[in-house]
Amino acid sequence: MNQMLQEAEFPEIDTTPDTPDRPPPPAHPRFAKPQRIAFVQSSWHREVVEQCRIAFLGEIEARGIARAQVDLFAVPGSFEIPLHAQLLAKTRRYTAIVAAGLVVDGGIYRHEFVADTVIKALMDVQLRTEVPVFSAVLTPQQFHESVVHLDFFRRHFAIKGIEVAEACATTLHSLERLRGQVAAGIV
Repeated sequence: MNQMLQEAEFPEIDTTPDTPDRPPPPAHPRFAKPQRIAFVQSSWHREVVEQCRIAFLGEIEARGIARAQVDLFAVPGSFEIPLHAQLLAKTRRYTAIVAAGLVVDGGIYRHEFVADTVIKALMDVQLRTEVPVFSAVLTPQQFHESVVHLDFFRRHFAIKGIEVAEACATTLHSLERLRGQVAAGIV
């Protein structure tokens, strides 16, 4: 009986180390209307560029747009992205278009020329169609197909995927709010 009292008075102490609770995921605003995104990805250096797509899909889902609401399109290189973006924007099916590619030196064109041309063309698409177009088309000063460079750019593209998802979701919320104000005659 004495033993039973001791156990009742002094319950077993948990000796497992305390693990910090993970902070709750950030609360992102909800969209008033369904969103649909086109993700256009260059196939050159796919093993690097796909890190952007993977990170983008994870982050955009955390921000309230389901993976099923993102359509993926592959093009040969970054130079082909703007035409695809324009045709996709003209369908009016997409509320945003995201472009991802890696432009490196080595072709018949200088990589700075290709990157500048792609970025300018993407800007023209969004201004002509009023469908926002986001770019994760990157052009490093130096790129070598070594393990070190490939690993660095894989990590870099993963970061860019998160950043472009954040920019995309934030812009879509802003445009949704602005369009509502315009429709209501507030702006």
